[in-house]
Amino acid sequence: MNEYQTEEETVFDVDEVSKIIKEAVDVAIGGNVYKQSRVNQWTTSVVEQCLSQLSKLGKPFKYIVTCIIMQQNGAGLQTATSCFWDSSTDGSCVVKWENKTMCCIVTIFGLAI
Repeated sequence: MNEYQTEEETVFDVDEVSKIIKEAVDVAIGGNVYKQSRVNQWTTSVVEQCLSQLSKLGKPFKYIVTCIIMQQNGAGLQTATSCFWDSSTDGSCVVKWENKTMCCIVTIFGLAI
């Protein structure tokens, strides 16, 4: 850790990242109804907005962002992640958003540089 950086700057803040995800999903998907032809556009928008906002934080992290959008039709979805990292600085945040027609799951991993 750089001696000039505070602990606040070098720790993955889950609350801050969760807020970024929720705002990105609201802007990209909002009150839309599931439409297969728009899913690629929505996922790209969510991922790019998240990365843009994360980079504006100016924190010394590399970020990985994933976004899954699935139609609400009764099908099951199981996901899992596993990471080998420094848990004192690195972290992850998962936000599930849904409406009556679709479910969106966004995961962000933050790895301290």
